[in-house]
Amino acid sequence: MQHAHLVLADGTRFSGTAIGASGETTGEVVFTTGMTGYQEVLTDPSYCGQIVTMTAPQMGNTGVNPEDLEATRPFLSGFVVHELCPAPSSWRATGTLDEYLREHGIVGIAGVDTRAVTRHVRDFGAQMAAIGTADPERLLALAKAAPPMTGRDLTGEVTSAATHEWTEGTGVWGPGPAASPRHHVVALDLGMKRNILRCLVDAGCRVTVVPARTDAATILGLAPDGVFLSNGPGDPAAVGYAIEAVRALLGRVPLFGICLGHQILSLAIGATTYKLKFGHRGLNQPVKDLVTGRIEITTQNHGFAVNVDSLPADAKLTHLHLNDGTCMGIEVPSKRAFSVQYHPEAAAGPHDSRYLFERFVASMERAAA
Repeated sequence: MQHAHLVLADGTRFSGTAIGASGETTGEVVFTTGMTGYQEVLTDPSYCGQIVTMTAPQMGNTGVNPEDLEATRPFLSGFVVHELCPAPSSWRATGTLDEYLREHGIVGIAGVDTRAVTRHVRDFGAQMAAIGTADPERLLALAKAAPPMTGRDLTGEVTSAATHEWTEGTGVWGPGPAASPRHHVVALDLGMKRNILRCLVDAGCRVTVVPARTDAATILGLAPDGVFLSNGPGDPAAVGYAIEAVRALLGRVPLFGICLGHQILSLAIGATTYKLKFGHRGLNQPVKDLVTGRIEITTQNHGFAVNVDSLPADAKLTHLHLNDGTCMGIEVPSKRAFSVQYHPEAAAGPHDSRYLFERFVASMERAAA
């Protein structure tokens, strides 16, 4: 067991034990809340370029398995835990968390006071950091030299390599695929979680996934009944090609966006985005549906938000975060487009917001009529 350090760009240092792959790593240090779901966090492409701190005290209890992956591999830069469980206790486990980190080259650190890390990030904001067994001064230099998240387009690192069909539903965790798909959805992959695709299939959709740089003409050439805009990492304002594609699709076909897709839709209609101090990440984020008055407990993972005051007159705010009043959803009725900042597909997390996939289906049905 090797001594390791987590060093933030402001000079703050945390010591612990090295886990996962050997070496050094840099990224934006963030924290995520939730007692479960570490495997889904590891494989959520939206964490690309980030060092993720888990706030729950013990990780690895249930091991890892191939069914709970949200992407083919993890894309995050580093992993911070308080205590790593060496021997999982679950009939579904096919390996340990530490083995999985080493297999995929993810540098991590255990034995850290993750409460102190979380408090620091909340007080001073998410910032660049470094993890490794090297001298802390070297790690500090690496953290200071690392490029910030603002202005970075990371979709190229996480998107699909080619257009392909998706047919898998949620299986034992949901109703499963419909007998005969009713609508064809083209999903723009900006760093998409697999469970989004499963939920679309469960809702009765035939799903075609296209890479992030696919233009509007190509998408329309696939004859979709609706277009889905996925989650993803980085600064939404830097993803100009996706903004242009969505702008060209507005009014042509129903649109539904999640997370980065929500931000891209907002930018396409003329709104602006800004970086949050420490973002929203976890399984217990309260959101109010302003249309129904219903409160939803949601899964979230984002560091940027849409500026409500910048929304044009034909767009309306539909969902609001109850902790800080940030924009959690919009609708543009004249363009048959809507989006949410949070993750209705959960994985892991509560299923309060699954109804949004049915709302998308209803939008396509109205358009067809």
